[in-house]
Amino acid sequence: MARRTLKQALEAESLVVFDGGLATEFYARHQFVNVCYDALCLHNPAMVKEIHELYRDAGAEVLTTNSFGANRFKLAEHLLADEVGHIARAAAEIAREVAGDDLLVAGSIGPSGRIFQDEPISDEDVFEAFCETVEGLKAGGADFLVFESFGTRREMLIAARAAAAFDMPYVPGMALRKRNTTIAGEDVDTFFAPFPEDIPPPTMLGFYGFGPERLLEELEPYIGRSPYPVFVCPNAGYPKVVSDRVLYMTNPAYFASYARRFVQLGVKAIGGSSGITPQHIKELVHGVKSQHRQRVVMSDAVAEGVHLVDPIPMEKTGNWGAKLARGEWVTSVELLPPRGWDLSNIVSKAAQCKAAGVDAINVPDGPRASCRVSPIQTCVAIRRDADIEPVLHVTCRDRNVIGIQSDLLGCAAAGVNNLLIVTGDPPKLGDYPFATAVFDIDSIGLTRIASRLNRGVDMGGQPVDPPTPFIIGVGADPTHLDQERELDRFRQKVEAGAQYAITQPVYDPAALLLFLERTKDLGIPIIAGIWPLASLRNAEFLNAEVPGVTVPDAILKRMAAAKTKDAARAEGVAIAREILAEVRDHIAGVQVSAPFGNVHTALAVLGDANDVE
Repeated sequence: MARRTLKQALEAESLVVFDGGLATEFYARHQFVNVCYDALCLHNPAMVKEIHELYRDAGAEVLTTNSFGANRFKLAEHLLADEVGHIARAAAEIAREVAGDDLLVAGSIGPSGRIFQDEPISDEDVFEAFCETVEGLKAGGADFLVFESFGTRREMLIAARAAAAFDMPYVPGMALRKRNTTIAGEDVDTFFAPFPEDIPPPTMLGFYGFGPERLLEELEPYIGRSPYPVFVCPNAGYPKVVSDRVLYMTNPAYFASYARRFVQLGVKAIGGSSGITPQHIKELVHGVKSQHRQRVVMSDAVAEGVHLVDPIPMEKTGNWGAKLARGEWVTSVELLPPRGWDLSNIVSKAAQCKAAGVDAINVPDGPRASCRVSPIQTCVAIRRDADIEPVLHVTCRDRNVIGIQSDLLGCAAAGVNNLLIVTGDPPKLGDYPFATAVFDIDSIGLTRIASRLNRGVDMGGQPVDPPTPFIIGVGADPTHLDQERELDRFRQKVEAGAQYAITQPVYDPAALLLFLERTKDLGIPIIAGIWPLASLRNAEFLNAEVPGVTVPDAILKRMAAAKTKDAARAEGVAIAREILAEVRDHIAGVQVSAPFGNVHTALAVLGDANDVE
């Protein structure tokens, strides 16, 4: 069976993970800067193989050959100009041995090193030099070529012609050195202007240079309009002075946090260059890749003799669904299931909410990837003992599609009919960062599964009799970095069967109002998420660590001005009430979080918001 191509990998995966820097690992093994790193493929292949194995074991899906400087001009400095073909072929063979048939091998080609030399050199000489390298890499088993850190469009196109001469797919890589430009002063639009018709188009476009924060800043305006998939390869950045200490900020967790933001903008592949190690890639795979699986494509087929039925009307499923169907104002309070098995405390808090006129209790499923009592059992107890409807969060993280469907059927059997379908926080964020994330499907796919169950058919086309009576809610993020992508996904959720939505915590009313305006044609109720802040530390944590939450600087300053615990709580409630008042006339209801389980704070935010106008 033929190995899959890079193009197929990009189509099949929401994120393709490349490896990190090789030179950094060589230097860590006492191979100093006067050594020809490319020649290690001949003189110390075991070391090169070991590093590839570390990246493979970290979860990289693409291994990059140790051939960045393997061209006649750079190797001449080490009296190895005649060894170009041998070195390039050996580099590819070592990576191929480690990659096997499961991983891809990218043949690395760096700049010739002669474009900016005073000594004249022709394009033909550079072309011939690149051809030598390409020929060796192809012979050694490279799947495609990646042009790393090129500084001019001229040289990049020469390399592309060399790739075309050997029928090799390629990824041109631009090295950002100055503000949005290369060392030659070429900006992104100049460097990646439309390719000449006599050159096959690239598979994707690569970007090198800067640490993750700066690279994100430079590329954010471009990624969404790129004509090809985008690959980013940041380095470890520059050191920063923090409290008089010199620190390199790009530790593995920092790298993964920015990788997550790149993915949110639509980047299709991520790797690392200088200073990025196997540990960085491991963090990327565990904390980001596992959270971004391709959505399972489900067939509309049903088994012979099975027919789709009309779903149960919303107004007949319970108070929550009935109020949404009638367009009445709804309120809910989010309470976290306990870490132990005693449910009496959360039931008592739910009863307080019921007495205050709240319509429902939102019950998260393992928030922050934590281990808590079953949210389904929590919902059952709240419904039975507090006489208030629960809204169960259902995540894609912990169960495969078989287990998810079984749990959903169990919910219907237990009378837990109100769902909020979300992706779920990755394990990296919780107490068990080593745990495996399943993510067979994303929230769009899970919404469709629930919708099919409502029509009497499971994912496999088998009958479900009687059909489930779910009210299907989904999440929405009005402050997502890539609003076009978020809006597209939201529309897909509605098409999949979503009947209402609850937003991520809103701290920017203007962003929510714009989101509401752009989605009003979809016609489903949107409930605003409001989380009263408990302290400045709480605000900073939400802003930095919780996916989908953005706290504006103005609110951080307000929380910083509160000098006591009580003052901070009061300010958090005041901010939440101000936000609610600003958006009240534009939303279908509100979901308020009870910070640290404090229902009095949540109820203080609601105030008279339960009164029907």
